[in-house]
Amino acid sequence: MKTAILGGGLTGITLARLLHEKGDDVTVLEREPEYGGLCRSMTDSGFTFDIGGSHIIFSRDAQVLTFMRDVLGRNSRQNKRNTKIFYKGLFIKYPFENGLHELSKDDLYFCINEFIKTLIAVEKGELPHPSNFREWINYTFGKGIADLYMIPYNEKIWKYPTERMSIHWVDGRIPRPPVEDVIKSAVGIETEGYTHQSVFSYPLKGGIEAMVREIAKPIEDKIQKGFHVSSVRNKDGKFIISNGSHEIAAERLISTIPLQELMPCLEGVPENVKKACSGLKYDSLACVFIGIKGKVPDISWMYIPERKLGLFNRISFPSNYSPHVAPPGHSSILIEITYREGDEASAMKDREIIDHVVIALDEMKIIKRRGDVVYSAVMRQKYAYVIYDLDYLRNINTVKEYCAGKGIGLVGRFAEFEYLNMDGCIRNAMDFAERA
Repeated sequence: MKTAILGGGLTGITLARLLHEKGDDVTVLEREPEYGGLCRSMTDSGFTFDIGGSHIIFSRDAQVLTFMRDVLGRNSRQNKRNTKIFYKGLFIKYPFENGLHELSKDDLYFCINEFIKTLIAVEKGELPHPSNFREWINYTFGKGIADLYMIPYNEKIWKYPTERMSIHWVDGRIPRPPVEDVIKSAVGIETEGYTHQSVFSYPLKGGIEAMVREIAKPIEDKIQKGFHVSSVRNKDGKFIISNGSHEIAAERLISTIPLQELMPCLEGVPENVKKACSGLKYDSLACVFIGIKGKVPDISWMYIPERKLGLFNRISFPSNYSPHVAPPGHSSILIEITYREGDEASAMKDREIIDHVVIALDEMKIIKRRGDVVYSAVMRQKYAYVIYDLDYLRNINTVKEYCAGKGIGLVGRFAEFEYLNMDGCIRNAMDFAERA
């Protein structure tokens, strides 16, 4: 069967490989000059950065984790996670509820008192079941942890009010903290949260794109780069995909591109489907790449909930993942700023964003001197994070039902419009290939 896959990101490349191994005739159509999508990396002046934000290799899914590690082979290094939350000038252990003893006494009391009060109220049935994300945060962590960290951080990354977000997506993504761990943390007994990522892998050379390149090796000759899909129509039982000058016919069509890019390519889309698609919300991402002389803190990555520190929500240190992503005697820092069209970050020029970030890194004492910065760049991604607003389920179901009725398969983060990490993208590609 001739299969056309729209999009050559991690999902499209993985799916193409798996279908090829089953004997399918596969063509991947990627509009960019290079494949990889959000898992591409760039190397400049001796520094290698992942252009879609900091990526690490971990998973609860043993099959997927084995797949990722196997394709990298020896080009891989294991790291022990050392992740912090920068809060009131302190480097608090991540996740927040596992570092409570590092807070001031007042903040510690606020967190543990509210956690226990909420726990008792839930067990007595005195609290109604949450109906939105903000209520879920308070219901799960108590007002202390909610107010000090969970709500400000989540509203900083999503750029969306938590009371207007759905809760259907949180199970499995934001673990409920074990009661005993919260109490141990409060009295200073060491605990570890999110244990599935406490040890993670990363390519020694090439950034995260090295993994995508290895996955693509068996099907590289089946990837058409620079093919910007402009229309998709059905003719005589086949999909005819065009870029305006060239057409490709296929019996099966699978899209891994954002729904907002797919819908305009289709003929005769009903108004209710168009409206549902336009109602699906997402965040964009600006990644700021900083190269410095000398060392960075021995931290894997760090979350920043406080707005006054800057627009960024996460800082990663790629040179702590691999010694080969920065020149000798140098280190690298990757800063992430989510934004939505029309907000402050979207209007800032690259130089303004870089200056904004460097000033903050200096104030946070992440860098010793601003003069140590020897490299800087900004890379923006239009589609980065799915926002689960209260209308999400209705809108996505409308769009998915329409595509299913047209025989178009949807796989991947922005095709399924699900907040999938790399392992989730690979798992969904595996499941689709298994069913195909």
